Amino acid sequence: MASEDKPVETVMVGNYVEVEAEEGKPKDIKTRLSSFLWHGGSAYDAWFSCASNQVAQVLLTLPYSFSQLGMLSGILFQLFYGLLGSWTAYLISILYVEYRTRKEREKVNFRDHVIQWFEVLDGLLGKYWRNVGLAFNCTFLLFGSVIQLIACASNIYYINDHLDKRTWTYIFGACCATTVFIPSFHNYRIWSFLGLVMTTYTAWYLTVASLLHGQVEGVKHSGPAKLVLYFTGATNILYTFGGHAVTVEIMHAMWKPQKFKAIYLIATLYVLTLTLPSAVTVYWAFGDMLLNHSNAFALLPQSPFRDMAVILMLIHQFITFGFACTPLYFVWEKAIGMHECKSLCKRALVRLPVVIPIWFLAIIFPFFGPINSTVGSLLVSFTVYIIPALAHIFTFKSASARQNAVEQPPKFVGRWVGSFIINVFIVVWVLIVGFGFGGWASMLNFIHQIHTFGLFTKCYQCPPPPMLNATAPSPHGH
Repeated sequence: MASEDKPVETVMVGNYVEVEAEEGKPKDIKTRLSSFLWHGGSAYDAWFSCASNQVAQVLLTLPYSFSQLGMLSGILFQLFYGLLGSWTAYLISILYVEYRTRKEREKVNFRDHVIQWFEVLDGLLGKYWRNVGLAFNCTFLLFGSVIQLIACASNIYYINDHLDKRTWTYIFGACCATTVFIPSFHNYRIWSFLGLVMTTYTAWYLTVASLLHGQVEGVKHSGPAKLVLYFTGATNILYTFGGHAVTVEIMHAMWKPQKFKAIYLIATLYVLTLTLPSAVTVYWAFGDMLLNHSNAFALLPQSPFRDMAVILMLIHQFITFGFACTPLYFVWEKAIGMHECKSLCKRALVRLPVVIPIWFLAIIFPFFGPINSTVGSLLVSFTVYIIPALAHIFTFKSASARQNAVEQPPKFVGRWVGSFIINVFIVVWVLIVGFGFGGWASMLNFIHQIHTFGLFTKCYQCPPPPMLNATAPSPHGH
């Protein structure tokens, strides 16, 4: 555990060493309040972290994906990729437990060290797997952080359009840099809870506001109209349910990581209650208009409820930026030998260089919506689908490895044979549909955005300035 966490003691349970908080010591009110808000390691904390991290700014782009896919395909892809994401998150949790158990049998102490996905791959499969996993994971989390910054600028513009989106990106980049002071996922307890409350409000605001607004005059639902748009929309949904790149770090923050197994599936089921109603109703109300408005806020009339949703999403994107960036902080700390430093201020200072390239990339590629699909097809497809499935196959390919495994596959999937079949299906499907067709479609769309708006564009998808010296119209009407 990170050094800022509670004092811990190890307890042997079966074949696995679990880490639990010390009990029995008297605590004053300040300590209890700090523990309640700051120190989270329960299964509930992990559930809040998973659910909060999974449904962030992508909630606002799913109606855009529905306009590309059509209503039926949009619903089916959400259910399908939600299931696939839950399975691969389960695989990652199994591999983490396997790795940690083996290391703790060798008397390795992780008290001041946060285990990460690339270390799991290294310990189970060797340096080649570690290098591939590290490259994909870091690049994905880097662009995941970039997307949160872009989303901040895109959202705040619908409240205050006196500044362009690029200027807002500068401002929120500075704000998000404060996440360097959060030591680890163990310290996201109150933020994870608040983040989920915020996205829940926003999802139901989108749903209710769209129903009350009703369908626009002459609304059309022509999707899917083009193959390029179809696979672009599909890869955005692939990205939506690919938020488990931080699974290992969330598990390591738990007092009993073995309880994680079904947490991601339960989190996904809750997320579907937010993403499906909101995407369906917004697409029903606005139809093909969404093809030119990747942010759902752009089409809804300004109101105190919409402003509240925008503000809550801004706060949530700050939280999600921290979720995506914290593993990058850990990697950088380990690279320069500062990971086990006990000084929070020193660690915060050395983390700052990680934020600079994120800031810069958000200014170069401010394409809110299309960038999600590109990251989904090229990075998420390997990071959280293909690599975990292949890693599970190769880790347990021998009979002795399967016999001595800490966790056996569930009976309802057919034990080892069923698991291998599911893993092979995931690898083939995601490689062909997600990376192949999805990569082709999303790159074409991304290049189209560059040709249309240009790099370093000042205000992506903003309405043109008024021709006359009059009060500027509200951006939601364009």
